[in-house]
Amino acid sequence: MQKIQGKVRKALDQYKMIENGDKIAIGLSGGKDSLVLTKALASLRRYYDKSFDLVAITVDMHDGKSDFSAISEFCAELGVRHEIVPSQIYDILFNVRHENNPCSLCARLRRAILAESAKKFGCNKLALGHHANDLIETFFLSLFYESRLSTFLPVTPMDRTGITVIRPMLLVFEKDTTRAARDLPVFHNDCPANKNTQREFIKNLLQSISPDIHQVHEHILSALTHPERNHLIK
Repeated sequence: MQKIQGKVRKALDQYKMIENGDKIAIGLSGGKDSLVLTKALASLRRYYDKSFDLVAITVDMHDGKSDFSAISEFCAELGVRHEIVPSQIYDILFNVRHENNPCSLCARLRRAILAESAKKFGCNKLALGHHANDLIETFFLSLFYESRLSTFLPVTPMDRTGITVIRPMLLVFEKDTTRAARDLPVFHNDCPANKNTQREFIKNLLQSISPDIHQVHEHILSALTHPERNHLIK
């Protein structure tokens, strides 16, 4: 975790994600990335040079029927308030709309609920567990499927709610969160589309070239986070 905390702190400083007095909602799905984010921010809260408060928010996609007791215990041990918000996202995606590629819509629905809940609980910022691999994969998803050179930003204001989204793990690679989450209470993902999405295709594509291009993910991250190196037709 020490390596991850160092990279989280670097991202917080580099992109000015946190100010004194911020109340930050963490989007805590129960997956490995959001658990690691929660642990990292809870630890940094003790010695970071800016004071901030935390509220972990879990969106229950099964309308309050899921068992998040282990996640609540995890938050209690960290001294982080935990709120569970019921939703009907699963039913909407798979029983009403029958989505084949639900990731984008699912993310939008969850983010909207998280933002509204963050506002309800008095937060001004929403921290999401997106890491460096997510940044890279989003870039290639936009390039291949939308004909755009685009990815998400470290800090994104949401005009409708007044909440600012921050991504403290932007410089952390998934291999590190996987190792750090081995002893954490990871919540099982029961999405029917799991491992059969466009994002999974991009993930596997990048993984397939990794043996031939040493540190390919590191090179792409460096290019994306250093815009002064871009030489594109305008």
